Amino acid sequence: MIDPRKLPEHVAIIMDGNGRWAKRRGMDRVRGHRVGAESVREVVRACREVGISWLTLYAFSEENWKRSKYEIRALMKLLRQFLMTELDEMLENGIRLQAIGRIRKLDAKTRETLVDVMEQTAENREMVLTLALSYGGRQELLDAFRSLALQIQQGAISPEQITEETISHSLYTPSMPDPDLLIRTSGEYRISNFLLWQIAYTEIYVTPTLWPDFRKEEFLRAIEDYGKRERRFGATSEQIEHKT
Repeated sequence: MIDPRKLPEHVAIIMDGNGRWAKRRGMDRVRGHRVGAESVREVVRACREVGISWLTLYAFSEENWKRSKYEIRALMKLLRQFLMTELDEMLENGIRLQAIGRIRKLDAKTRETLVDVMEQTAENREMVLTLALSYGGRQELLDAFRSLALQIQQGAISPEQITEETISHSLYTPSMPDPDLLIRTSGEYRISNFLLWQIAYTEIYVTPTLWPDFRKEEFLRAIEDYGKRERRFGATSEQIEHKT
């Protein structure tokens, strides 16, 4: 049973296992991605239903550019189709779309569709859906440090003024709360270069379920599991109890 008082504000998901799902069924990898898009649809709807405000999906990593041109083209086409198909539902349900990563590396057609949907949903306030595209956590930190170094070089700030807060504001996610819960599908126990700075105190939930099979029921199980955890942020249980 989900306790509405213990919902995570921000859920991030590493959507893994599309290729393996397809391979086990003797299908092309792209088929796994297509079925995985249905899981995205179900999870977004489930977030909206239970009242989760922020959902961030690891949709395409910097490392994914190493895949075959065929698969990359198929992924970009699928992304465009998903965005165009889901636009009406996002508008109807107050969902704002945003993207993080080196978006400039996407092909022009995909980038244009992405920007168009972001602009059309910009005023929505019920929920924020963030797609991590051409994203890498180390690359994000590198871009942030380069930005800070340039500001120091220009005399806008001094090294002594760099704090955790200034670094956070230099990342791709300056207006976003850090994730409360990170879900990883397919049973892999690694972070895969995702939101390295932001998940310092994030609760992690790993399921062996491959992403195309990860639907509303299992998502809600992850949310229920999160509600049973005690988040201490470095404090002891006694200190937490004393505060409450």
